[in-house]
Amino acid sequence: MPRPDGRSNSELRPTVLERRANPYAEGSCLVRMGGTLVHCTASVEDGVPRFKKGSGQGWVTAEYAMLPRATSERNDRERHGAGGRTYEIQRLIGRSVRAAMRDFAFGEFTIKVDCDVLVADGGTRCASITGACVALYDACAWLAERTGQPSAFGQLVAAVSVGKVAGEHRLDLAYLEDRDAEVDANVVMLEAETFVEVQGTGEGGTFDRAELTALLDLADTGLRQLFALQRSAIGA
Repeated sequence: MPRPDGRSNSELRPTVLERRANPYAEGSCLVRMGGTLVHCTASVEDGVPRFKKGSGQGWVTAEYAMLPRATSERNDRERHGAGGRTYEIQRLIGRSVRAAMRDFAFGEFTIKVDCDVLVADGGTRCASITGACVALYDACAWLAERTGQPSAFGQLVAAVSVGKVAGEHRLDLAYLEDRDAEVDANVVMLEAETFVEVQGTGEGGTFDRAELTALLDLADTGLRQLFALQRSAIGA
């Protein structure tokens, strides 16, 4: 069965990482994956959360938001704190960007990563992680220059979705595919090929170990391409 946009099952959507899209932030990246568009910034602030005070170490945290008309219908702004889905996604982004750090020995500063979805067409959390990594890289470089210490950035982290749609295993699901998926998963991995997180769900059916392995192999194909795009963006 052909995909809605004509891609092969193992093909990423056209992906662009625009580094330093925000001139005011210490690090930023505008990421487009097909129809999904996410603005990621990384801001350095003095001070750390209470549990880090006095440690001499810094911290990295993340927030995620979807703009009111990012989808076909307007959704209200979350003015009274993050809702359940938003909170779960921003915790995932936070875990992912912290996994990219070499260490937190950069003094008592906090790097806040904000991922704002401008347009949503599936895979917003995955696009956020992939773009946030580029923003974090530059924020760490800015902080290293300020403190005279080596950059605390360790390695690239990226994320991609995979799923089973109409009985076929597919990479990087757009919204229409994600909506109809029998199985879908989000895979977050470091460039060293270690997993940060695998979120897999049988939405309209179950899946066995062989299918899980096939989906992870498919995700690996996409993640290698995303790492190459990240390296190109940061000039590494």
